[in-house]
Amino acid sequence: MPKKPGTYEIVPNLNISFPIGTIYAVEKLYHVLNCGEIFGKHKKNGIDINKLLKALVSYKLNDNFSIKRAHEWIHRDEVLEMFDLESLSERTLYRILETLGANKEQIISDIQDVIFERYDFEHTDINMDWTSIVLHGNEAKLGKYGYSRDHRPDKKQITLGISELADPINIPVGLTIEPGNTNDQKHFEKTYLQIKDRLKKDSLVIFDKGANSITNTAMIRADNLQYMTAKKLNKSDDRIISKFDEYHPVTIDEEKGIKGIKIEKPNSINYLYFSKNLQKEQLESRARKILRQIHEAKAIQDSIDCGKNLPKRFRINNLLIDVEYFIQTKLVELSEEEAVELLEGKIITGREGFFCLKSSKNLTLEEALLTYRKKDSIEKIFNSLKNEIEIKPLRVWTNNSIYGATIIGFIAQLFVSLMRYEISDLKHTATKFIKKSLSNLTVTVDSWERKTKTYVYSNFDAINMMILRSNWGVS
Repeated sequence: MPKKPGTYEIVPNLNISFPIGTIYAVEKLYHVLNCGEIFGKHKKNGIDINKLLKALVSYKLNDNFSIKRAHEWIHRDEVLEMFDLESLSERTLYRILETLGANKEQIISDIQDVIFERYDFEHTDINMDWTSIVLHGNEAKLGKYGYSRDHRPDKKQITLGISELADPINIPVGLTIEPGNTNDQKHFEKTYLQIKDRLKKDSLVIFDKGANSITNTAMIRADNLQYMTAKKLNKSDDRIISKFDEYHPVTIDEEKGIKGIKIEKPNSINYLYFSKNLQKEQLESRARKILRQIHEAKAIQDSIDCGKNLPKRFRINNLLIDVEYFIQTKLVELSEEEAVELLEGKIITGREGFFCLKSSKNLTLEEALLTYRKKDSIEKIFNSLKNEIEIKPLRVWTNNSIYGATIIGFIAQLFVSLMRYEISDLKHTATKFIKKSLSNLTVTVDSWERKTKTYVYSNFDAINMMILRSNWGVS
């Protein structure tokens, strides 16, 4: 019988591998968007800003962004050679962020110039939305405590506004950054003013109810543009809801039990919908809330009856606050059934299952609902920026470096979105798969015991091959 092969001995060598797919894609798109001219005018002396930015964006599409780790990645002989860079300090990269931040408005404007000049888009309807990003460090004045979408109210943050050309384009074209305590209604103006001059007459501006205000919708109409948003239900809506079926609602989706009515007003139209599925979800949520409040009331009442201290979760736990509690629950005078009935009357409003859209544009009920639902594409951009491009948390300490780090993340996301727009087969491919495919395409520099270096390319796949073969409309 033939002998089984023994354990292979792995001999260390000096070979190095790095993701050539990402570097290739960045190089190509950098040229497509004329980034050399956009950024070159902001730094004339010293190391070429464009070489550094290509390296930073390439790193951004490979790993989590921190200047220290980016410097380590770039500062390898083969990588420096790839970007035609000489040895550089970590401080040089921080200065690049400062330069980007100091010129942020001009940079975004120049990027918009190139995008709208290069592409004859089928429409210029836009989605606008806002989010928050956790900030590490206390030096930057932008960092403020506010409503945290990242569920970190203990951390200072900034707020980020994004404008995106709506479906089927789905390309981010605007970026605004404000202090972390800026609400959506206030942030709206800056985000809108940055993009409005790029939009064709009667383009539709779509945003959620957090930014909805009379001032903001009037601003849009004054520019001969249309808007679509959601609105909070109020007492006048309650009167319509109470006799909803008398308005002969139109069935939109029989399977999901969605039907709606149009309510025309002098300057806008309300699209009021009822969803059976939404009603079920909301009633189940309210039922859980009722049970939770019953259990909490019982826990408090048991403490009172037994002469025990109030459970810790119901107390104010602050050494600087001295509180004397006097608590009596309504369970003393109510049966559990009566308590449930009381809670139902307070928690269940009769609005369950209803939601309302508002627009200056006269659409069918189906068109209005579909248009607003497609706004979710901007949520995917936020998810991509935060969790796949990984711009959070920001680990920089000045306002301009915050702006600069965010602009690099925005450029990385813009490049990925353009790949999806230019290559139809990638239209529904998530950022993480594009990023992984490009990162997998590596070059190994084999210099071990050789007079000349040998470059070995490996890990080609369907996605990175499509990107490699695309000419992006460039001859």
